[in-house]
Amino acid sequence: MGAIRALAVYIAMTFLHRIVMLSRSRKFGRYPEARGANCAFGTIQVSTALLVLLSLVHPSLVFAANPDLETVVTGSRQRIEKLDYRATGRLTRVEGDGKRTSYKFVAKAHWFPDGLRLLFEISGPGPQKTSLLLQMSASGHVTIEAVLPGEKAASVLPFERWNDPLVGTDFSYEDMVESYFFWKHQELLAPEKYGARDCFVLKSVSDSQDRTYYESVTSWIDRGILFPVHVVKTLRGKGQQKEFIYYGLRQVGGAWSASQVEAKLQGKPGSSMLVIEGGSGKANLGRKDFDIGQSSAKAEKAK
Repeated sequence: MGAIRALAVYIAMTFLHRIVMLSRSRKFGRYPEARGANCAFGTIQVSTALLVLLSLVHPSLVFAANPDLETVVTGSRQRIEKLDYRATGRLTRVEGDGKRTSYKFVAKAHWFPDGLRLLFEISGPGPQKTSLLLQMSASGHVTIEAVLPGEKAASVLPFERWNDPLVGTDFSYEDMVESYFFWKHQELLAPEKYGARDCFVLKSVSDSQDRTYYESVTSWIDRGILFPVHVVKTLRGKGQQKEFIYYGLRQVGGAWSASQVEAKLQGKPGSSMLVIEGGSGKANLGRKDFDIGQSSAKAEKAK
């Protein structure tokens, strides 16, 4: 690894040296002010080119050059890597005319040495039940298993269905996990206020290796607690956006969470609400707690 880093730095510095020599060799005519302007522009080009190259050969070098970016990305990842909770609540779709359809849910999550596991079980308004097991590795790779209404056994949910509405709401299956904080391409935009909160603005951009329906995700993250208060996701190819607003931020078991999350799909009337009604921030969960097949069997016995 040390040899790779040294080679990366050598390539980057060689590239920088060549660009500087080329910029110095240019002739800008009789006007010294033009020469000064072009030199300044050339310096910006050199800096940008070097930053791009460094991000390709070793992303951590870019973090070192931007401590705020490292703070936001590392803090967001660590928050997820400390998850260990049980939660109960309701998931509600509110139509444009005010009509509501509500579901109950039970959720639990824990970060294990090999990554995150999140089990999400939704029931109602009738006897139907949907169970999801989402797993995310430390590199952000996601897999989803599901037991859908009418099915008795869990199966891998095809990627083609990840963007389907979850029980008819504005949340998709993929929206249940924050994998975008683990994508390689992270960029810090100018800070902004969201409501009364001072926020870092982080733009996460997916590449062809990321299994996602989103081209980019922009997060407004509270500077004091490093928790998102507003997120906008842009769908690949369509440019359509989905907005998430986080309400009732609170500390549970030493970890920050939101008591409500609202999702709105651009161009679609109404919205959906995920409301946490109870739970524990330190659940001490083990692998046996995430057996989706066993969970489904218990549900069948209860009928």
